[in-house]
Amino acid sequence: MTQTPEAVVRAFFREVRSGLHLDQAPELLAPLVRAHQLTSENLTTVERSPQQYVEHVREMQAAFGQFRVEVTELLAQGDRVYVRWRQDGEHVGLYEGVAPTGLPVVELASAVYRVENGKITEYWIQIDRAGLRAQLERNASVAAARPE
Repeated sequence: MTQTPEAVVRAFFREVRSGLHLDQAPELLAPLVRAHQLTSENLTTVERSPQQYVEHVREMQAAFGQFRVEVTELLAQGDRVYVRWRQDGEHVGLYEGVAPTGLPVVELASAVYRVENGKITEYWIQIDRAGLRAQLERNASVAAARPE
């Protein structure tokens, strides 16, 4: 029996997006997922396989450690599922040219996922990049002011 789109997306966040069970990616993601990244600068579309998505999560872990993801809202209608989340981590690796500070970083984001035949096939994501950048810059200033 195929899971509902809501159940698929909940499992994706619990197992894969969280970084806890990356081996579940092929069970929840189609062989090729179109990720529409909505930014104020432009709209880009990236196509990722489940393995490429796993590598993407590992890059986030390299920058922000074993972060925590909290789903703050989830709405489902038909084959679409809207999710808003908060990701809390520590800046432990180089990210966008900013050296690690070890200080907390919060990412706020939302996406609409399209699910077909029990797998995520496409999503449209928005991330508060300006807020993330402001935190990184503030943390870099705080780290630079610390006595050595």
